[in-house]
Amino acid sequence: MNLFYLRYFVTLAHMQHYTKAAEHLCIAQPSLSHAIGQLEKELGVPLFEKSGRNTTLTRFGEEFLVCAEHTLSTLDAGVASIQRSAHGEGLIRLGFLRILGIEFIPRLAADFLRENTGLDLQFTFHTGATQHLLEGLAARKFDLAFCSQPPANLGLTAIPIQKQDLVVIVPREHPLASRHAVDLEETLPYPQIFFAEVSGMRAVVQQMFAAIGAEPQIAYETEEDQVIAGLVAQGFGIAVVPYMDLLQKLDLKILQISSPLCERALFMVNDDRVFMPPAVRHFRQFVLNGGALGGKASF
Repeated sequence: MNLFYLRYFVTLAHMQHYTKAAEHLCIAQPSLSHAIGQLEKELGVPLFEKSGRNTTLTRFGEEFLVCAEHTLSTLDAGVASIQRSAHGEGLIRLGFLRILGIEFIPRLAADFLRENTGLDLQFTFHTGATQHLLEGLAARKFDLAFCSQPPANLGLTAIPIQKQDLVVIVPREHPLASRHAVDLEETLPYPQIFFAEVSGMRAVVQQMFAAIGAEPQIAYETEEDQVIAGLVAQGFGIAVVPYMDLLQKLDLKILQISSPLCERALFMVNDDRVFMPPAVRHFRQFVLNGGALGGKASF
């Protein structure tokens, strides 16, 4: 069904006069008459009937008007939404590690909204381990993921945006608790709480132990660094984790790692094979520019 003819029909239904409706539509009256005739032929029923000098809807026309107005309204809303997206408005779907949800991501999102107060922008926020975030990115549930570096074979674009120092945490009564710093090799005699396979941190910590040619005693595994910290505080073992302010609030001791030198990089990840909406592209560039603070992202 011709969409132009639908618009002609709705206009004529409201104006109830062929000449006025044709002038309003900026078309010739014969063109309007032809369009209405084609609609009536396609539907198999008359849509209009004469009422003096005016044209009124038949009962079929009244029924069809509801359908036509709903169809055009839905189409116009969709077109308007797409046009707003093309101008940088719309939804930005973020997936990120839970630790980044404490300050980093909320600050970036809030600063971005403040800098773009004239645009209709919304965010969705999802947390998870690196593997889950990358799976969500592949399934197009997220536009951007903030997590550990993805495997090269996934073909994703990953840009470093932040770094975290790694530390060893031990219970307060642990033999290493009196130390300020330890060599990673000194942790080998003690059971450790390790990151699960789904966590991007696991590969980072494994590489650290591989650098000294050793394997830790893994007593427990879990994916969240906050949970690992809680287990350490309760004496389940020791662990290598990224430094976070939460550690200062728990009953444990934080030790610097004197050797090997280590830090964890966090990345902003996207799939260049998937179209990036303008709003997402603008936010991504905002992050790379260092947010509202100015300068480039820290690394």
